[in-house]
Amino acid sequence: MSHGPRPQSDAPSHGDGRARASRRLGWTLALIATYMAAEVAGGLWTNSLALLSDAGHMLSDAAALALSLAALWIARRPPTPERTYGYHRAEILAALVNGAALGAIAVLIFIEAWDRLLAPPTVRGGPMLAIASGGLVVNLAALWLLSADRAHNLNVRGAWLHVLGDTLGSVGAIASGALIWAFGWHWADPLASVLIGVLILVSSWRLLQETVAVLMEGTPAHLDVGTIRQALVAEAGVLDVHDLHVWTITSGLDSLSCHVVAESGACPADLLRRLRTVLQARFGLEHVTIQVETDRIDERCCGQIS
Repeated sequence: MSHGPRPQSDAPSHGDGRARASRRLGWTLALIATYMAAEVAGGLWTNSLALLSDAGHMLSDAAALALSLAALWIARRPPTPERTYGYHRAEILAALVNGAALGAIAVLIFIEAWDRLLAPPTVRGGPMLAIASGGLVVNLAALWLLSADRAHNLNVRGAWLHVLGDTLGSVGAIASGALIWAFGWHWADPLASVLIGVLILVSSWRLLQETVAVLMEGTPAHLDVGTIRQALVAEAGVLDVHDLHVWTITSGLDSLSCHVVAESGACPADLLRRLRTVLQARFGLEHVTIQVETDRIDERCCGQIS
């Protein structure tokens, strides 16, 4: 006997979260695109790699944010007979692309920074400092816009990490601009770019790990299969649990399926109700399918089974 989810129970909150995330991604995209042009012009004028790196990262941010918005729109499409889970995984694929793009950006920064460390060019420290300060303000505003949704949506987290990289880039550009302006240390510009690249690379690796785990249908990091199994077996009438699987369809939507061996004479309807309550209350799992296996069903409760 199987007992599946009621899809409509969690759809409103999930849909509301996507709508809110879309609005905030839209505002963030507008902020990033507007200041990106200023940083490109400023980087060329001041001859600063740190500013140009930050502007290039902003360009990737704009693409990443547009990709994230598109993924949220695609994910709203309803399920079809060919795609029974709908298009939820579009968000995870967008996060995967964003993570790979972050890694590529870091490598490009390392290559250019190496050339500049060997022969540091002249950089206008004062204007660079002013432009980078403006970029920091824009990036902090963008981080604030996305912070509410990043904890429970990998797609938004990928966009947030792009913006975080920009923020760190602005901080590095400010620091190197101050050193150049105060002491004439032109090597500070490529050095700041290297540090920014390292931070971007670490962030991209973590994001890729999480997205690959979802695509490989690994157990969500916040859930422990052993603990879930123990909680199910502890319920009265349960002899054993096997073929227990827990995976993530998309951020914030975890699923579980298992076979439960019930005692002879157990009432499947009552057992399913109690098991669903445990899974929802203790582990936040609502999208569950449970197969009850028993030698003999209590005839008195057969009428309760739907």
